[in-house]
Amino acid sequence: MKRVVVGLVSAALCLAGRAWAISPLEDYGKLPAVEEMQVSPAGDLLAYVATDGAQRVVRVTKVGGPLLANVGVGALKVRGLEWLGEGHVMVEVSRSANSDPGGAPQSVIEIFQTTIIDVATGKSVAVFRDQQHVLPATFGFYGYGEVAGKGYGYFAGVPLEDSGSGPAAFHAGTGYLSSGRTNLYRVDLDTGQGEKIAGGSDLYASHWLVSQQGEVAAHSEYQTKTGDWRLYGDPEDTDMIARATDPTGDYNLLGLGRTEGHVVVEMPRSGAGGDWKFVEYSGEPGSPGEELFAGFTVSSLIHSPRTHLLLGAASTDGVSVSLFDPKLQARWDAVRRAFPGEKVALVSAANDFHQIVVLTTGPGDSGTYFLVDLVGGKASAVGWNYPTILQADVAEAKEVTYKASDGLEIEGVLTLPPGKPAKNLPVVVMPHGGPEARDYVGFDFWAQAFASRGYAVFQPNFRGSDGFGKAFRDAGYGQWGRKMQTDISDGLADLAKQGAIDPKRACIVGASYGGYAALAGVTVQQGLYRCAVSIGGVTDLNDMLRWVDKTSGDESQSLRYWRNFMGAGSIGDPAIAAYSPLRLAAKADAPILLMYGHNDTVVDPQQSRGMAAALKSAGKPVETIELASEDHWLSRQDTRIAAVKASVEFVMKNNPPD
Repeated sequence: MKRVVVGLVSAALCLAGRAWAISPLEDYGKLPAVEEMQVSPAGDLLAYVATDGAQRVVRVTKVGGPLLANVGVGALKVRGLEWLGEGHVMVEVSRSANSDPGGAPQSVIEIFQTTIIDVATGKSVAVFRDQQHVLPATFGFYGYGEVAGKGYGYFAGVPLEDSGSGPAAFHAGTGYLSSGRTNLYRVDLDTGQGEKIAGGSDLYASHWLVSQQGEVAAHSEYQTKTGDWRLYGDPEDTDMIARATDPTGDYNLLGLGRTEGHVVVEMPRSGAGGDWKFVEYSGEPGSPGEELFAGFTVSSLIHSPRTHLLLGAASTDGVSVSLFDPKLQARWDAVRRAFPGEKVALVSAANDFHQIVVLTTGPGDSGTYFLVDLVGGKASAVGWNYPTILQADVAEAKEVTYKASDGLEIEGVLTLPPGKPAKNLPVVVMPHGGPEARDYVGFDFWAQAFASRGYAVFQPNFRGSDGFGKAFRDAGYGQWGRKMQTDISDGLADLAKQGAIDPKRACIVGASYGGYAALAGVTVQQGLYRCAVSIGGVTDLNDMLRWVDKTSGDESQSLRYWRNFMGAGSIGDPAIAAYSPLRLAAKADAPILLMYGHNDTVVDPQQSRGMAAALKSAGKPVETIELASEDHWLSRQDTRIAAVKASVEFVMKNNPPD
């Protein structure tokens, strides 16, 4: 199968033989030029999100043909895109808003909204907009179905029957909804108006699954106070399929099963050291369930774009795919073989997998979308994540493994600067956020920015990370600032032992939990790093628990989850204060850069502000950058560019690469 590379990078590819050149830092900080590439179920249309300057647009094109729709979403943040049948595209966006006109502290919330685009007309409608007694926001998408030949989308919405108006549905002091109840609505794709078809509960968080026929196939309820989880096979909740106690939110209703009337649930395997398992239930009460994908580490499920039934799963390694149908598996295997030496991720597929969109990354590839036509036997490049970062500027990324000090095997990613041998290199250690997340081999824009300036970049998947099984995740419980932290420095020591990096020329950079780990690297730990950069990092563990208590409740699943991970007996547990960088500011042994979004709804911006004050009070070198109008995820292009530039320049100042 031959690659056909066309369009805006064709001229760039002609320069592949030139000497290594440095792309501007701005090119690494830009939002992807193209993302969320989705092929229609029939395989004749492509929908995707594009960046036009600082604005985001949703485009729909005929495969190999003209542009059919071009809908701007402005400064709104695109969170997802999906086809609803053949004629409509759903786009989920979010925006930060202050629910308190007086600007009370902790009143910023992230509001999610959904727009539906009619491909034939190019017109768009917002779900629940101007609908009486329903908040104009969406709280989950639960499927597409056809009733009497007409297609509908199924969304959760917050009813306002009690108050009759939007503002009264919020707590002005905290910025959170006064009721957690959501109902399920059947939404007309042409008007955005919804009809309630199933009710939620004030006591339980609700999730639904809708069949191709527009019927509720399953409904799960979760009471955060008690951890009581229930699965029902009907909208009236009369047929209970399964029930469990789930204190930290480990049970998840994921999608329809392989045949009509079956659904799939993710859950922990019982027993010490048990892993995750995926169980398919029939809709019958007391169904024992059948385990699927035994021995295959699942990252996401793959469903048919036409029937929404389960076809298989993708693995956490980002490239392995397991499909039940041998013919479909053979088609995917053929696609993988067509891109030797590259990481190939399945992004979307048409009916019967005759058209597939994949995203490739690897040597000289900063992220390319290919449309693979298995009938015609060809692959065409249809989009590029970072078209201005040329082949010669793409740094090599590879997997590394090492043993932690207690013998636990850890995997990480090492990105090497282009044109330099892996010997005695200056290094940037970049722990991921989450902490229940992970880094993969591939094109990471931030790691690539540092590598372009001559640094090796080490991204350790320390204990507590996702994608390595439940036992590995659970090994992180109680280890903030402890073994989760030494897993990072153990990896640094291993690279130094191999001679790849110079341990005396190391800085540590991270966001969210990674920001905490960066600060702990120069406060909880000593003598390891020349500088530290924290983006939206946690600095005081007790204060974070107080924030979660205030925003989610003292009996919430969220609070139980974070207490488990931190190893806190209570919100005010003094034991975790010993691992809080803010409390240890006087011990900081390297310059620190603190960055945070003004509209961060995940980590209280006061965490960074308080750390800055503590460092200044202790006479320690600190720089602070508040990113105006930015959230926790650096979703806006101008501030993402600013964050990349500031972090790289700070590291270069305190730890010169040469």
